[in-house]
Amino acid sequence: MKQNLKFAAATAVAFAIGATAVSAQVSWDMSVVWPEGNFHTKNAIQFAEKVREVTDGEVNITVHSGGALGIKGPEGMAAVRDGLVPIADILMSQQVGENPAFGVETLPYLAPTLPDLALLHKFYRPMIESIAEEMNQKLLYMVPWPGQAVYSPNKIETLADLDGLTIRVVDANGNAFFDALSAAPLQMPWGEVVPSLAAGTIKAVTTSSSSGVDGAFWEFMDNISTFNWQASSNIVTVNLDAWNALSPEDQMAIENAAASLEGQFWLNSANEDSAKIATLEENGMTVSVPSPELKAELIEKAMPLWEAFKERVPETAPVIDSYLAVRGK
Repeated sequence: MKQNLKFAAATAVAFAIGATAVSAQVSWDMSVVWPEGNFHTKNAIQFAEKVREVTDGEVNITVHSGGALGIKGPEGMAAVRDGLVPIADILMSQQVGENPAFGVETLPYLAPTLPDLALLHKFYRPMIESIAEEMNQKLLYMVPWPGQAVYSPNKIETLADLDGLTIRVVDANGNAFFDALSAAPLQMPWGEVVPSLAAGTIKAVTTSSSSGVDGAFWEFMDNISTFNWQASSNIVTVNLDAWNALSPEDQMAIENAAASLEGQFWLNSANEDSAKIATLEENGMTVSVPSPELKAELIEKAMPLWEAFKERVPETAPVIDSYLAVRGK
């Protein structure tokens, strides 16, 4: 009888340990609006694999690309905040409806190169982390897109070539910039771009070389000018309730994984740009660079927008001013 009780007790303990082990496993669905072949999607998949490795299989992330979970780009932060998804890859500039401070890095020609952007993030990232926390989420990593180019039916050699051009822009900063250039900007998320080109609603697009390939823009336009006028980053955030449910050990492992991969993801962005430019050329698009004269005119149009933004979103002024003090105007 005693042996039976001992066996039953041992069995119960073993079952409890097994149940605890099973319950410790976490599965997160990750929302990504970009296609499967996009480098941000590939980054997310690599991150998910690393998380599985460093947590010994306790945290498993399934990446759903192409907007498969039904969450559109501008809905990313709200979806994570409200727990509709535990984790998402989010285009930060599309979240200005949640907080206008998300628009800092997309100010035209504020941080037009990757080194400029890395410097800006030294001052800007703490603000993004704070906003994310206020929205019930934790920032894991930030990765920039390649520089924003302008795709158009005709070459853009002077400001006059932009006059009245119906062009898709991502955010309010892009809208203000191309409006100042006398174009006709229309703000829209990525999912609407190709249908709008096909319908003739827009004639031109400003976006990265990567997205130009994703959208097979050579089917609609012949020219791309590498303005590199706007920085733009994606952020990966996780819902704080989901995050806080993890063990401290898994949290630390995931944070370390994100930090260890972020530098490589930035390199992926740089390599992506040259590779995708080559693909665009292979498909018949003419790639040009703005002349020094045109670039000077573009920057002249851009700089007043920095001051207007600081007045409209005053909490960002210290970030912008500190960055410019180090970089030099």
